[in-house]
Amino acid sequence: MPWIPLLLAAALGVTAEEPAPVDCSVDRDAMLALSIDAFDQDIDGGWRPLGEGRGCHLAAADLIAEYRRVHRPEGRNLLDWHEAQLRAKAGQTTEAIALMRRSIREVDGELTGWNAYVAGSIAFLERDRAALQAARETLSTVAPPPGLQSPAGAVTVQGPDGKPIEIPWPPNLDVLEAFERCFDASYQQAYESPRCRGQAP
Repeated sequence: MPWIPLLLAAALGVTAEEPAPVDCSVDRDAMLALSIDAFDQDIDGGWRPLGEGRGCHLAAADLIAEYRRVHRPEGRNLLDWHEAQLRAKAGQTTEAIALMRRSIREVDGELTGWNAYVAGSIAFLERDRAALQAARETLSTVAPPPGLQSPAGAVTVQGPDGKPIEIPWPPNLDVLEAFERCFDASYQQAYESPRCRGQAP
């Protein structure tokens, strides 16, 4: 059938239209002029529209690194951690692990479960299933702070508007469970996929 090669040639010659490249540019001067709260804690501003909204993980990580270099903020903050997460999503595993190690808290990291969350995240990136399981088990036993109501799996706190809100407790336990559930997936997939987070079949 001499027409078969022609059909194959035609099929192989059709290429899907490439998606338009994502614009990862940003007004760096404006970003660097923000306060640390506006830069890092505003869920609709700062680095987040770049890193989460547009998916420019590496560009956002570099922006956080530059902000930290310029301002050298003192005291507790999550800049190292958020940069680590972005680099993990971008596939820069070695750099992400180093930043995560710097995020360990000596004072209250054990009491709040933060250090267990960090340890579990590092274990996932290092593909250490036993260490991830141990971290998840440690985090699952963390007691809520004194004085906070504790319904099953949550604590009630006062929100910015003065109204009570419930937050999951222990915090980030669902993330470590997602890492266990999707142990062989990438960091981004395990962290963001509804299936990995137990939200979809």
